[in-house]
Amino acid sequence: MISHPAFSTDPWAIREVGFTPDVLAQSESVFALSNGHIGIRGNLDEGEPHGLPGTYLNGVYENRPLPYAEAGYGDPDSGQTVINVTNGKIIRLLVDDEPFDVRYGTLLSHTRDLDMRAGTLRREVRWVSPAGKEILVRSTRLVSLTHRSIVAIRYEVEAIDPVAVVIQSELVANESLPKGNGDPRSSSPVEWALTLEESTSRHSMALMVHRTLSSGLLVGAAMDHEIDGPDGCRSESEAVGDVARVTVVTHLEAGQKVRLVKLISYGWSGVRSRPAVHDQVVAALAGARQAGWDGLVSSQRAFLDGYWSGADIEVEGDPQVQQAVRFGLFHIIQASARGEQRPVPAKGLTGPGYDGHTFWDSETYVLPVLTYTYPLAARDALLWRASTLPIAEQRAQKLGLRGAAFPWRTIDGKESSGYWPAGTAAFHINADIADAVIRYLDATGDPTFEAETALPLLVGTARLWRSLGQHDIDGNFRIDGVTGPDEYSAIADNNVYTNLMAQRNLRAGAEVASQHHRAAESLRVSSEETASWRDAADTVVIPYDDRLGVHAQSEGFTDHAPWDFEATPSEHYPLMLHYPYFDLYRKQVCKQVDLVLAMVICGESFTADEKTRNFDYYEAVTVRDSSLSASMQAVMAAEVGHLDLAHDYLGEACLIDLRDLEHNTSDGLHLASLAGAWTALVTGFGGLRAANGIMHFSPRLPSGITSLRFKLRYRGSRIGVDITSTKAVYRLLEGSALRIGHHGELIDMAETPVERAIPPLGRRPRPRQPAGREPAPHHTRIGPKPVGGRRGPTG
Repeated sequence: MISHPAFSTDPWAIREVGFTPDVLAQSESVFALSNGHIGIRGNLDEGEPHGLPGTYLNGVYENRPLPYAEAGYGDPDSGQTVINVTNGKIIRLLVDDEPFDVRYGTLLSHTRDLDMRAGTLRREVRWVSPAGKEILVRSTRLVSLTHRSIVAIRYEVEAIDPVAVVIQSELVANESLPKGNGDPRSSSPVEWALTLEESTSRHSMALMVHRTLSSGLLVGAAMDHEIDGPDGCRSESEAVGDVARVTVVTHLEAGQKVRLVKLISYGWSGVRSRPAVHDQVVAALAGARQAGWDGLVSSQRAFLDGYWSGADIEVEGDPQVQQAVRFGLFHIIQASARGEQRPVPAKGLTGPGYDGHTFWDSETYVLPVLTYTYPLAARDALLWRASTLPIAEQRAQKLGLRGAAFPWRTIDGKESSGYWPAGTAAFHINADIADAVIRYLDATGDPTFEAETALPLLVGTARLWRSLGQHDIDGNFRIDGVTGPDEYSAIADNNVYTNLMAQRNLRAGAEVASQHHRAAESLRVSSEETASWRDAADTVVIPYDDRLGVHAQSEGFTDHAPWDFEATPSEHYPLMLHYPYFDLYRKQVCKQVDLVLAMVICGESFTADEKTRNFDYYEAVTVRDSSLSASMQAVMAAEVGHLDLAHDYLGEACLIDLRDLEHNTSDGLHLASLAGAWTALVTGFGGLRAANGIMHFSPRLPSGITSLRFKLRYRGSRIGVDITSTKAVYRLLEGSALRIGHHGELIDMAETPVERAIPPLGRRPRPRQPAGREPAPHHTRIGPKPVGGRRGPTG
């Protein structure tokens, strides 16, 4: 845990005062910049010291073998790992021949500021060399949200004492990386993944093109510079092997400055030629030079102003949550804005954790936020899934199934999970994709997307469920031998979450096919087939334990022996690191919420009393060994009336990286948990549920939050919601009139704000959690929690 006051609490910035090597890797993740295409970790400008160097391109990976003790039919032969591509961040500085290095000399001050409105990372350092020469270094960097291929850095050195200065701006490929730590959540580092194909330099410009050894992808990087210094300032360039360098030499009198603006462009391709990739990065540099530093900065601010106008959340009464939820929203837009039909990885582009893979988190946690705040990015992510449909269909055929079987974890659409129970058996990924499609269609009413993209995705996934399940002798539709979100209950029959999500998928597939007859016919969908989907949906098995009065999360779960939580030491969490899976699989213990997640997404399938009883029951057996759990527990806690408990879970979800609660922020941010903070506030305390073109709200606030204001986009309109403990005000900020719901009352909202009282809520006893696994009261969250957050043996 980041236990020192590394980051001050500011509503629009993350500020680090001082330099603390112990948390360098964590701060590199926090200060990462990206745009969905390029990601750069927040390494120091001079490159050293570092925790984990990292520059990533979305979709660039290397193949690696998947070892099996006993291989089985259908196991993937290889996996994929994100690689560290050419590093263009490095700007080394020598002061009278002394390298500027914060570990030596005297560091008088060191601050870094991540400005979430400007989209920039600023750094200011005052340093005295071992020889006693004092300088002031200022740098600002951005990854452009408007120029997809561009990273820009402004680097300035001011002399306090007269000094000779040498600045070395570099492109470096095949950097040495720290060795893996054995944590399955970490990456499988691939060193020397790039083979040089071209290296050139001229004047203030340099360029390199590499090819990945196994996956065969071409990666291009180029840099150019604007140099502003005193008379006599000169520069030269060179390119040798995996290093290209532009060197600036000058002498500064006291008070004089030398300034460097560095523009870096990136491009890659699996199909284009080396000359084409070369030309691509050169052209991107030309566009950035035309915009100039000031143009890049102003367009960055303009983009984010537009984003925040439909995404911002204001939280009064809890400044930590206020900062953290904006931090999460900032990184979500960074991970997706210019992805342009590429996936949203679990870590975004902030680090190599989980090997850079995309999971179901993207559709279930991140895309709901984007759907209601920046729907274009949600559309692009779903278009990427659609582009991998042929691979998913091939995978289904290999598994003996119809339709499409999307991968549990992937970069390019191929399955990369080598552990069947927590990988392929988690077929719910297919319904999660369908759910994201359904939500996007409801929120946008996009007819082109519905006919061209939604239809084939819904048909492919509906066919999978119809072939995976089967009708029993009583006519009930069963889906056996699958793993739901709770990976401590693998290979189970009739998992409630999976079955309800499959039910939704089957009905949506039939509905959209009926609306697009000709397009459906081209997919060979018949009326008999859609009728079979509806029949399966209507008869799907939903296990219920009459004895306990709760739903069993899967058939027989409530008959399992209880886990002995009282005898489980706190240091034995997460459980999968200390106990065999056969023991976890046959006990009543949940890694993360499973049935609770079903009640959040498929709430119409449960009565209010069932939700209350189910929530209380599963609170007592859920240990939150996954970072995906707390946010959904917050949503359901708020719905059933445990508002302060929901606030505690909200704190855990949103502070996961700013406080390094899972002890692995060094590998990259937990994007789904950060998205879950938005979900806890908007769907939890705001009570948002949307269907059939209507947004329904049931707002209520916990005692620690005095007011909550948020903005949403829906059906082409922009909406503002203001909530206090006693009332809610709904405003149409932009667009056409909408019908909304407030605690069951339908309201037509137009130009005039609508105000409604919030009905009182009765108090209920707070449910119990497993011994030692209670969420810490949010305002006293100052100590570490046991390590958690694993995503099964494969991630």
